[in-house]
Amino acid sequence: MNLSGSSSSPVEPIKPLLDLSSGGAGGSSLTMPLHPVFDEAAPRNVSSLTGNAAYLHCLVHNLGNKSVSWIRQRDLHILTVGRYTYTTDQRYEVIHSPGSQDWILKISYAQVRDSGNYECQVSTKPVKTYIVRLNVFAPQAEIIGAPDMHVDKGSTINLTCVVTHGPEPPAFIFWYHNGKVVNYESPRGGITVVTERGNTTRGYLLIQDARPSDTGNYTCAPSNTAYTSLRVHVLNGETPAAMQTNSSESLLRSTASSLCGVVLLPLLLVLLWTVQSGELAVSGLLRGWGT
Repeated sequence: MNLSGSSSSPVEPIKPLLDLSSGGAGGSSLTMPLHPVFDEAAPRNVSSLTGNAAYLHCLVHNLGNKSVSWIRQRDLHILTVGRYTYTTDQRYEVIHSPGSQDWILKISYAQVRDSGNYECQVSTKPVKTYIVRLNVFAPQAEIIGAPDMHVDKGSTINLTCVVTHGPEPPAFIFWYHNGKVVNYESPRGGITVVTERGNTTRGYLLIQDARPSDTGNYTCAPSNTAYTSLRVHVLNGETPAAMQTNSSESLLRSTASSLCGVVLLPLLLVLLWTVQSGELAVSGLLRGWGT
């Protein structure tokens, strides 16, 4: 992922796209507007990693005697006005060089909760705004195929853990099976652990000749982020599809049984009522003959 606009090092003002001087781009002459103008050279989407400094740019031409403010949109909190900071959160500050059109909002030690829209406002009437979206990512790990994996007995269990958005690759990745460390030195044997480090780090756990005792929770625990888990089911000649089919058949049998009860019970009641009615009729007839 390209985390443009984010850096923990000092940042330089962005070069404007517009040239509103008398000798404009290509030697053409552009008329200086009588009001402030935003320059689209400033990125409208900025990405950063947790713990890094995030820089949001706002380029304004012909500012005159107007002021530039940064507003956090989610709560309409005024963060800065001109060169002054209007928040108790000391992570926020404005960077502006004399003669530059770039008013840079710096957020030190950015956190995921800082994600959202920020408004660069110019104090015209009505107010002019330029919105910049900040996305702050935290390192995360994921095992491909989670939350469940089904493998046949005797096959190879192949688990892949992907670690992304880390400021640097994890120093190590530990694997656990039901809370116990798994590595190539395990008495079980047939275990391979491989880690490929990079912008996206992948950890692999291979377990040959899967057996029922290999069933359980497997956890990937990188050194620089929260762990993640997956449950492995070792099947003894039965596939998940067959398991689902059996379950469906059981459900159908149960439903059919219930339906039979619903249909047959009224029929039985009618039959009993008919028999009892017949018996009463016969009994009345006999009593009539006896008299």
